[in-house]
Order: sequence, then structure tokens, then C-alpha cells
Amino acid sequence: MRTLVLTSGSLKAVAATYGVSYPTVRARLDRIIEKVQAVEAAPADPFITAISGMVIDGSVPRDVADRVIGAYRAAAER
Repeated sequence: MRTLVLTSGSLKAVAATYGVSYPTVRARLDRIIEKVQAVEAAPADPFITAISGMVIDGSVPRDVADRVIGAYRAAAER
């Protein structure tokens, strides 16, 4: 993301920076876009939103949040 911003959104420049082809960068960006759209389309769960916020602000490590959210989802399925 940092490189994309620093190159003013130029996928061609991102590809050159990382030594990959433009189609590779485009495909990776398309996958990220799909994930963002899927998250935005899903109804927000207040607990998961809160845990995710803690990861963003650095108060909870990502691996811990993943385990907590996994346990929460498993309990909800019971």
C-alpha cells in the first residue's frame, strides 16, 4: 500500500519497484478489492469490529485476534 501511494497510484511503477509484471500487480490489487468488497457486503458484527479495531490500533496482535475471532465464530455455530 505504501508503495502504491508513493508512486501516486501507478501500478506500472509498483511493478517496477517489486520486479514483477503489471498483470501481477493488477491481479493482486483485484484480489484485495474483492476482499474489501466482501467485508463491506457482510453485516458488521460488533464484537469482530471491536477486535479488529484493537488490531488496527496495536493493542492486540493479529494472531491473537484471529484466534479469538475463530473461537467466537465456533461458539456461535454451536
